[in-house]
Amino acid sequence: MAKGTTIRMWHRTIIVLIGMIVIGFGAIVFSLVRLQIFEAADLSTRAVDQQLQNTTLSAQRGTIYDCNMKELAKSASVWKVVLEPAFITDKNRELIATGLAKILDMDKSDIIKRSYKKTYYDELKRKVETDVKDEVLKFKQDNKIGNGIRLIEDYKRYYPYGDFASTVLGFVGSDSQGLAGVEQQYDSYLTGTSGKLVTAKNAIGTDMPFQYEQKVDAQDGDSLVLTIDEVVQHFVEENLEEGLVKNKVAERGGAIVMNVNTGAIIAMAVKDDFDPNDPFTVTDKTEAAKIAAMPEGAERTAALNTALQKQWRNKMISDTYHPGSVFKMITGSAGLEEGVVTENSHFNCTGSLTVAGTTIHCWKRGGHGDETFVQGLCNSCNPVFMTIGLRLGANNFFKYFQAFGFTARTGIDLPGEPRDYSSMYYTPDQLNPVELATSAFGQSFSITPIQMITAAAAVANGGYLVTPHVVSQIVDDSGNIVKEVGTSVKRQVISTDVSKRMAAILKQNATTGTAKNGYIPGYRIGGKTGTSQKTEVKNKTGKDAYIASYCGFAPADDPQYIMLVYYDEPRGDSYYGSAVAGPVFAKTMEEILPYLGVQPQYTEGELEKMDTEAPNVVGKSVAEAKNALTKSKLLSKVYGSGSKVVSQVPEPGKSIPKNGTVALFTDEASSDKTATVPKLTGMSLSQVNKAAADAGINISITGAALTGSTNPVSNSQSVAEGTKVSKGTVVTVGFIEKDQVQ
Repeated sequence: MAKGTTIRMWHRTIIVLIGMIVIGFGAIVFSLVRLQIFEAADLSTRAVDQQLQNTTLSAQRGTIYDCNMKELAKSASVWKVVLEPAFITDKNRELIATGLAKILDMDKSDIIKRSYKKTYYDELKRKVETDVKDEVLKFKQDNKIGNGIRLIEDYKRYYPYGDFASTVLGFVGSDSQGLAGVEQQYDSYLTGTSGKLVTAKNAIGTDMPFQYEQKVDAQDGDSLVLTIDEVVQHFVEENLEEGLVKNKVAERGGAIVMNVNTGAIIAMAVKDDFDPNDPFTVTDKTEAAKIAAMPEGAERTAALNTALQKQWRNKMISDTYHPGSVFKMITGSAGLEEGVVTENSHFNCTGSLTVAGTTIHCWKRGGHGDETFVQGLCNSCNPVFMTIGLRLGANNFFKYFQAFGFTARTGIDLPGEPRDYSSMYYTPDQLNPVELATSAFGQSFSITPIQMITAAAAVANGGYLVTPHVVSQIVDDSGNIVKEVGTSVKRQVISTDVSKRMAAILKQNATTGTAKNGYIPGYRIGGKTGTSQKTEVKNKTGKDAYIASYCGFAPADDPQYIMLVYYDEPRGDSYYGSAVAGPVFAKTMEEILPYLGVQPQYTEGELEKMDTEAPNVVGKSVAEAKNALTKSKLLSKVYGSGSKVVSQVPEPGKSIPKNGTVALFTDEASSDKTATVPKLTGMSLSQVNKAAADAGINISITGAALTGSTNPVSNSQSVAEGTKVSKGTVVTVGFIEKDQVQ
């Protein structure tokens, strides 16, 4: 029995062993099939990942040019400092850590800790400038360090003109990603494609030496050619800033210059702005001081973010406002197109108009009396435009409101346009008589400045609503055109005939009407002022807050360029668009129109008031010089005891007003004669003339004093009060219309 039991136990043992072998080999076979067939691709990828290390090589970001190929933003070479721990030994570990800590301003202990890593690549610091790179190279050379420290070229964004056009250009973040402006809008084109540095690892996980590397070069980004003209932009920014200070503007100001026919933005500026080379520094010194005085914490962080967002914000694209009387050119165009008004239609302004039981006032409380439509626009009379709005009716008014582009984005190629305008205006069903009347003169709804200038361009250019744009071309690093941006016409809003008629009316307004502070002799300006109340907003002094604006184009008989000037909360002597924005418009357009090739055409009346050129009388006898000046209708004043003229002021060929006085110096001592420029602002024309004559200087007049204005007042002088100048020097004095009109 014992023998039989033993045999059966052996049989069972063999069966169990066979089963275990079958199961074991089956599991192995199954695993081999799974690993070699079903998971082979994934395992291969993981093996490669374990054997290789990828290091990203930065692509050079594309350059941003102005329309004349001047560099406005470019990528300059900087460097990555890389530690190579696998090459570092105990003999040079302390030396390398000490040297790099000093050069890179890093913690020495941190460098020592990182030097023990099992790698040939550990990035210590990025965006290192060339002078620091040179220090690292000198340190390596002086201490005969071969491997252990490596430098890899990288790129840093650089804006050569500082805060110039910053709200258009935008800026980039630490990883060279666009965060605002065209840098953000065209980031996918500018960025390029990063390269790779592929490094092999050995069996213990340490990077192999660089002879086992493979490099995939980065592909540089495309470049942008803007419609912005650097020269025009500089004029705009300089004058905008001057107006900002002069009028004590609290909430920044902005301006746009646009080609009326193509929609190309020639200049766009917002002041106060920021330096894109250092965008995370608050530029408003008062605001920065307040933030610095706050304790660390959430409140301070929130205040800093608010200040930064404010300075980055492009008001001309993102901010909405009531356009005020500038909008009257839109209502007037609609009225002419629909035939509810003609140039000779008569109105009677008593100073107010009662609509559905609500009395709505004109800016001139005493009223304008009987006036034609043209006179009503030149007077910026609210009752005239309320009447036109009511004649149009809700449906027709809204039809033009929508057609001129006020219910949707303009489509400009810059970030920041509001996504939804539906809550900013009244629909036809909501345009009750009072809402319709107030909307007709530019209140009761909100738009953006870019919408306003785009619509005004349609008034001027024959009635065509075009898409504004700031980029004209995208080019690759070989100069090939990747994309070209041309004129995009959305629709014709008004007829060419009505456009011409409206331009003629606006020209008259800039010559003799409420817009004459924007008048420029010879350039046939057409313009309209705007003064809009910021509804339910008080400024910090507790007074009502306003936005002052001026929108005009030239030449009125063949419009080419249009400009909108916009100041948010001026707190100086005036808050009216005519007094605040008009002079800035005039000064800027007078500088940029000749540059842009717009030729003046002077009337006889303008020619009579124009300055002349000082003839050359140097070297002539005093008698001959006086005779020559008399023939040129100029006066003379002789200084010194010599018999011949040795110098003159103004110099030959320089501008001098007709009937002005040329200072003649007859010896070296007399050439030192100087005059002190007096205060020439806040005066009538006759008072300015007397002050200048008493001081021995000449004045050149610009602005409202040339328009036949009945009450012009000087508001600017080109040379500051108290400045010492040569006798006979010409000082330009600007005049504005004293009447405060909207």
